[in-house]
Amino acid sequence: MMKMYFKSVLAGLIAISAVFPFMGTEEVSAATKFKDVPGNHWAKDAIYSAVNKGYFKGYLDGTFRPSANITRAEFATLMSRVSNNMVEDGLGSFSDIKGHWAEAGITKAIGMGFISTMDYPNGFKPGTSLTRTEMAKWMASGLAAKNEDFKQALSDTEDTLVPVAEYHKGGLNKSDYPYVSVVLGTGLMAGYPDGTFGPSKTTTRAEVAVILARYETVQDKKASSYQDLNEMREVGLTGTNLLSATPHVYGKIAGTDKITSFDSFANKPYTMMYNRGTMTVHRMIVVDASTPNKPKNLYGKMFLDKDFSWSVRKDLYNVFLEATVVPSDDTSLTNAAFPGATLYNFTSAFGFKSGTLAKYGLTVLPESDNFLKTGFFKKDVPRRFWMHRYLNREWKQYDNGGSMGKYNTLSSFYIPRPE
Repeated sequence: MMKMYFKSVLAGLIAISAVFPFMGTEEVSAATKFKDVPGNHWAKDAIYSAVNKGYFKGYLDGTFRPSANITRAEFATLMSRVSNNMVEDGLGSFSDIKGHWAEAGITKAIGMGFISTMDYPNGFKPGTSLTRTEMAKWMASGLAAKNEDFKQALSDTEDTLVPVAEYHKGGLNKSDYPYVSVVLGTGLMAGYPDGTFGPSKTTTRAEVAVILARYETVQDKKASSYQDLNEMREVGLTGTNLLSATPHVYGKIAGTDKITSFDSFANKPYTMMYNRGTMTVHRMIVVDASTPNKPKNLYGKMFLDKDFSWSVRKDLYNVFLEATVVPSDDTSLTNAAFPGATLYNFTSAFGFKSGTLAKYGLTVLPESDNFLKTGFFKKDVPRRFWMHRYLNREWKQYDNGGSMGKYNTLSSFYIPRPE
């Protein structure tokens, strides 16, 4: 009888530990070794650090289960433990977490600003695996709840270019641009080697242990301290990362205080030379790189790799212009005529090749293929594409900066002469 009683108790404990992994009989100390986290595990240090700080707990069977997916309940509890946000009462709750092992953690995460009850009108479903988009939104929202600079960053990136494959290929909702931009720009999360962000993919316990270590640092910094995020904010507001990525400044229209910023020119159609069509420049992305394989800014990964067809020079920035052209006929915009037909100094750009094009779903101006014979340009058919040109990296007496547009649409920029 007694033996059957002990078997029953043991079975119950095992069942509890499987369902409630954060409710071990005692916290695992730093000295404890998990059977499934060998010394050569890629996230070993992050896992033991998170356990030692009380964020994670192991299972009663002596495992950590690093490859298991994180659920909504687990991540909410983790964020409530790692965050130093203030807790605001009265932000709501969910009926389906009553009596759940993570009820307190979920409620606290709501009060800290990580979770909005409006995002889950049909219930929280705490046992559901957390998607990467959800994770990005929770962390970015938590940062914004604590810091006005991060709150402003979410606003600034609503219309930005997000450097992931799903931006051009589809699969990333526009409403999620700000959250993904913040986690990418701060390094909290990263894309996959194939260029994707994986919005609907899930995250393992080992991966989350690494992310928690990053969040500890990011939560006490300002959004403006992150270079890549600054660039995405500028692109969201003006269409270019020129000021945040380079020492260039904008000029002023003579006799006025009007700054000749890029957004004065961006998204404003104009007539091309000899009425060969209309052209609209949407974005101007500057890539900072000294070698094609290691661009210094996150945007560079969208355009440069070992197969990039132009030289990557230490004295010049590589610039990529996104434009739409609507030809007025089927014969005028030849390969030779196109650069001059764009009318302005800095809109004169060229085609390029790169291994990143298929990865990120970029349409580019052909580098050598005949524009007309391939049908790239057709009468009255809008064609949106990227093209390449250079920009000086240091002050020059000549060819310093560039300009496009005129009068109220003028955009001009340069590097100030050293004093």
